[in-house]
Amino acid sequence: MSSQHTRSRTRLRSAVLLAAGLLLPLPLLTGCGAGDDEADGPAAPQDIAAAPRSKVADKGTLTWAVNALPATYNTFQADADQASQRVAGAVLPTLFTLDGRGRPQRNPDYLTSASVTQREPRQVVVYKLNPKAVWSNGTAITSADFEAQWKALRGKDSAYWTARNAGYDRIDRVERGANAQEVKVTFAKNHADWAALFTPLYPRSVMGSGSAFNDSARKELKLAAGPFAVGGRDAKQGTLTLVRNPRWWGDRAKLDRLVLRAVPPEQRVAALASGKVDIAEITPGAAERITKANTPSKKDRSDKGRPGIIAPASASPGAARAEGRSDQGRVDGANKPAAADVTALRGLVVRRSLEPAYTQLALNGASGPLADERVRRAIARAVDRKAIAEYVLAPLGLPAKPLGSHVLVAGQQGYEDTSSAIGSVDPKAAQALLADAGWKAGHGAAPQKKAAGTAPVITSGVRAGGRPADDDDPDGTDPDDDPAGPEDGTGTDGKGSLDTGDKAGASPARYKDGKKLTLRFVLPKGAGAEPLRAVGERIARQLDAIGVRTEVIKVDDASFFKDHIASGDFDLALYGWPTGAFPATDARPIFAKPQPAPDGSLIVEQNYTRVGTDQIDRLFDQASTELDPDASHDLMARADARIWAAAGSIPLYQRPELVGTRKTVVNAGAFGLAGPRYQDIGYRR
Repeated sequence: MSSQHTRSRTRLRSAVLLAAGLLLPLPLLTGCGAGDDEADGPAAPQDIAAAPRSKVADKGTLTWAVNALPATYNTFQADADQASQRVAGAVLPTLFTLDGRGRPQRNPDYLTSASVTQREPRQVVVYKLNPKAVWSNGTAITSADFEAQWKALRGKDSAYWTARNAGYDRIDRVERGANAQEVKVTFAKNHADWAALFTPLYPRSVMGSGSAFNDSARKELKLAAGPFAVGGRDAKQGTLTLVRNPRWWGDRAKLDRLVLRAVPPEQRVAALASGKVDIAEITPGAAERITKANTPSKKDRSDKGRPGIIAPASASPGAARAEGRSDQGRVDGANKPAAADVTALRGLVVRRSLEPAYTQLALNGASGPLADERVRRAIARAVDRKAIAEYVLAPLGLPAKPLGSHVLVAGQQGYEDTSSAIGSVDPKAAQALLADAGWKAGHGAAPQKKAAGTAPVITSGVRAGGRPADDDDPDGTDPDDDPAGPEDGTGTDGKGSLDTGDKAGASPARYKDGKKLTLRFVLPKGAGAEPLRAVGERIARQLDAIGVRTEVIKVDDASFFKDHIASGDFDLALYGWPTGAFPATDARPIFAKPQPAPDGSLIVEQNYTRVGTDQIDRLFDQASTELDPDASHDLMARADARIWAAAGSIPLYQRPELVGTRKTVVNAGAFGLAGPRYQDIGYRR
């Protein structure tokens, strides 16, 4: 494999690894129009037990489960994570918040106004600051803080170890406006997503020098300008405490303290039941346990299978597998929670929505069979996205519609379903594409005789085709495989052999130049990734139906991304991406055409499929400079259609958001497309 270099960005644009996750000339597209979809709300609304502030207690401590305590409080560093983002949202200025449709809205706590005041010859944005806005040491927030952040993130000073500079690199200057509460930003190149800049905003004490940027906010954050401030951190207990900010000028935080506690996903049900945490993102299996524990027996029988109620494990195999448990070990013969579960879980509730994120099937187009666009398009036409979305989402009581975009999810402003660029599921069309690419059905070479005593080849306990060994195939071997023969299918007599595809629903395998079409399907093997592997198995069976065989390779969760996805060591993989309110900026590095570096390596940024075109790049660039929102959305839709046609990334479904909370917790849970309003979170009076 050729050397490949990857530049990374974080800011929740890091890959969402759902292990608990982008050309041919095109005709005029006729996908769903933006106007039609924008008339609809999100596919699933937020579920946060919304309550007016008057109904929320003015006291209390809420403990929130996170995967790990933040490695840094500086969200612009490469190792910033979701916990870093959560802290920043509670303690630092967020100039624009996201509403229930995922649209940026000016935050009046910090801005009295913000607008583009000039477009030609250069774009100018003027921010008018709330005169009450101060840092926790009493110092006013001013243009000096904006200027320091711009200089730190513009990418011109290597002393700053930044993970990203998108947008900041387009600014020409930042200066004081008409008065101390006005900030004037002049751009050297138009930036459509200007509202994404300066959030979170850090004090100039953090951004003012390379050493301060790199080190001062890694283990502490001395200044705050939000409803909370960083309090104590207990590494031994795995907790970080946020306390009310006494200098906060906005609505007073309802909670006395907001505690982040590191809890692995598999321990969260127990942590919720014991009172160790009050809110936690949970797996489908955990959600099922909580729901059953809170369902009276009569209602349990009458509601069985009704929309909105999580189906029994027998109807939702992924849910039980997510917990790594069998039905017999988890519930009694009546499929009800054990008595201990009922008692411990009865005070909990599951909040559910869909995240602004999706799971995709990634196809590595760097080399091998998938370097041929026809083969990638065949894979895309073989995968039944609707069936997969229903398998994952319907048992959770969530809308089960496949996602039609790489850059936005349903309900977000500008969303369009452009999947018609690749076409609907059609196994016959997929087989025709494979044949056109030279992969013919059943034309391999005669296998050698299996030597006596030769052991079958088993990859991670999963046979080719992606299915576990079963009673019909007790040794775990694929009848298509020839363990004793050469991998290229060349036999001793040179005669052609016929792979009849005798697995249920399988078509004869495809061969080209004597080599079978087999793709390495890399998946994480942790207990929390069982639902993802179940999806992978379904995809493998769908590919069997067109004669494409898969070798499922299970790898450690810790190495899945770094050693396989980022390095390009896969043919097929399942992982996901978040979709933000600013796709022209955030999605560009995911789908940018890889570029050769001077040393001969390949700079892929975050395009781990290695599939891209100059035309896609041009459309992203045009969208990022277009200041008319409708025109920018149109350009993004055109780019998205071409990403579909390139068939490097196949969006499958919007990621489910399942959150377990105490029944008394309000204004928190499954936020959907919106962002939390931390000062309103608390307990019902």
